[in-house]
Amino acid sequence: MALLLIFVVMLHLVTLAMLFIATMEKSWWAWGDIETSDLWHNCMFDNATQAWLCSSQDETDWLQAVQALMILGVVVSSISFLVFLGQLFTMSKGGLFYLTGLCQIVAGLSVFAAAVIYTFQHQEILQDTREVVLGHFGFCFIMAWACVPLLMLSGMLYVHLRKRA
Repeated sequence: MALLLIFVVMLHLVTLAMLFIATMEKSWWAWGDIETSDLWHNCMFDNATQAWLCSSQDETDWLQAVQALMILGVVVSSISFLVFLGQLFTMSKGGLFYLTGLCQIVAGLSVFAAAVIYTFQHQEILQDTREVVLGHFGFCFIMAWACVPLLMLSGMLYVHLRKRA
């Protein structure tokens, strides 16, 4: 039972870290190694200074929706971990972690909605940047998609996890 508890906690923390990186890092859309776009900035690599030059992303309704949903996912998953710790130390023997599991599932649905919106609306979100057809989805976008099943799995494990001691 202790191994299952450790596995669930590690899965939660790894997923939370991946979710935070996917929200904050700068590679939701990439044009090779010289230009990237994320939820907050458009960045271009300057060969002369060997540094990234970033400017704020043009705000669209779709971009704001993706930003809000990703932040909601990070916040709800963080709250879920705190709720789990609280339940772990205060719940009576035999209790189930329903609230923690529900929070994780809500976080997963939030990230899923953000990733779906970005998938179908990336051309409108990237409207003022270089040709979209020359680029591709970046690793943060892929990481956000990877977080969805991990958050759902974590939520389902919490729903079925019973406190033993």
